[in-house]
Amino acid sequence: MVRARHRAEVSGSGEAMGGVNPYLAQRAVPVAKQAFTLRIANSGQTIAVAPEQLPFGRDGRPGSLLDILLHHGVRVDHACGGVCSCSTCHVVVKKGLGSCNPADDAEEDMLDTAPGLTGQSRLACQCVPNGSQDIEVEIPAWNRNAISEGE
Repeated sequence: MVRARHRAEVSGSGEAMGGVNPYLAQRAVPVAKQAFTLRIANSGQTIAVAPEQLPFGRDGRPGSLLDILLHHGVRVDHACGGVCSCSTCHVVVKKGLGSCNPADDAEEDMLDTAPGLTGQSRLACQCVPNGSQDIEVEIPAWNRNAISEGE
């Protein structure tokens, strides 16, 4: 709650920025138009994503993996609030990467700071599936944010 209020003050709009870094030029990414499933490889949990419910309005780009995971109670660290300013929400997209928006230069730069980087690594806050494929992600057990603040 405090974090969202702080982002609203920073943006000057009175609203939470939700995945928007005012210092980066970002093109709009459409949310999914069809239903898909999101499976978390670590836990085996499967989430049925209904496009009519997107976005959930949490941190990250609208309709992003971070937006979906947080809404469904899956803990994903996101120290910057989902605005592509850190790499703490690093995930590995094991299946369905082709249905996600391509990473832009800002995301690629942040990913360079993530330990355990793979060719399928993405920032959950920036990765928006279009719904054309089911997705499977692995959430790394380690994280650069060694101390998690209460949410």
